[in-house]
Amino acid sequence: MASSPKWSPDGKRVLYYELTTENTWGAHRPESLQSVNGQLVSVDFENGTDRIEHTSSAGLKLFPQWLANGTIAYLLKNTANEGLGYISGNTTTAVPASIRSPAWSPDGSKVVYEKVDFEVIRPMGKTLYSWDEDWEYRFTDVFPQLSREGALAITQKQLGNSSIVTMNPDLSNTRTVFDVFATGQLNASQVGKGLTGAFQPAWSPDNQWLVFGLGSWFQSRATGNASLYRATANGSYYEQLTDGSVNTGFPSYSSDGSKIVYRVWGGEYGLRIMDLATRKVTVLTNRTSTDYDNVPFWSPDGTKIVFTRRASYTNFDICTIKPDGTDLQVLTTSGGNDAHAVWTADGRILYSTAEYGFRDEAAIYDNTFQPYGQIAIMNADGSDKRVLVDSMWEDSMPLYVPNEYLD
Repeated sequence: MASSPKWSPDGKRVLYYELTTENTWGAHRPESLQSVNGQLVSVDFENGTDRIEHTSSAGLKLFPQWLANGTIAYLLKNTANEGLGYISGNTTTAVPASIRSPAWSPDGSKVVYEKVDFEVIRPMGKTLYSWDEDWEYRFTDVFPQLSREGALAITQKQLGNSSIVTMNPDLSNTRTVFDVFATGQLNASQVGKGLTGAFQPAWSPDNQWLVFGLGSWFQSRATGNASLYRATANGSYYEQLTDGSVNTGFPSYSSDGSKIVYRVWGGEYGLRIMDLATRKVTVLTNRTSTDYDNVPFWSPDGTKIVFTRRASYTNFDICTIKPDGTDLQVLTTSGGNDAHAVWTADGRILYSTAEYGFRDEAAIYDNTFQPYGQIAIMNADGSDKRVLVDSMWEDSMPLYVPNEYLD
């Protein structure tokens, strides 16, 4: 892959960086960035020949630019040794710097750049730029869910300690429904890293209960357990629904409130349905560790369950299935990661998609697991897909909030 071409000062050559397509993925993962290499190359513009490889060293090199004196400037993106690099003849020098998107003045005396501060977190409800005039775009903490009466529930992960919190959509009447440390089973350091917590609260149809998973998520699920819990909406009572022998999480209530659907991971893989009156569990899908199902949500009318299926190592698809296990439908086949699907109040599906790839050839940022995800919407049968946002960050875990709850 040849990317970010720039002219030589005399206009006779083109300078760019080369990177394998596979490494565009590794280039943004904190754990894999060290093994990614990209080199700087130039060719004669008129005929594309006279290829010169200006670098051969380890590390990912981005934003190459020829300066007026013939020096080549670039950014070395490497978590252990990053900064600005300069090639003059056979000599390479470096200036350590944690910056992004550098651009030099023609004589090289000045450089303008972008610096990202991940310590500054957007406040809850912050209005963001919207790419679609029919939609207003606001920030929320993770796993937002709206009750039938218009109350918002979230996992307060970025803005708190991964406890379950409810509020009005206008952010008034905030209440902690379940404190993540209430049971005494979670490690504070893991909670602080965002690897454990009370994840994905889901409202019961009568707005009296919130069901959620409590335990280990993401990388820590391989060595830690998680159980389903539910708590009363006023925070006065909670109870455990599964014993934690299998990592269980990401639950959703049926439309009549009698059952919940959730995913299991570790030993068993797939989707399960629990009858809350009897606690009887039935198998909805039975999968493996390499093609598992996740994040199920019951449709508002109770006829379908939408979920994410891992189709391959680098590909996830959105699917629906009936609660009796029939009529499996695969709704996305983009080749990218399509995930975090939820229902809108009118029965459409919102989801996060990587269909359109990276917004830069190689990801500029490496402090996030999944950059460049766009929020899309489609009909329940997968038709009329439409992208709603176009951010360089990961937009995921969407929630549709009717205007009546925001006025």
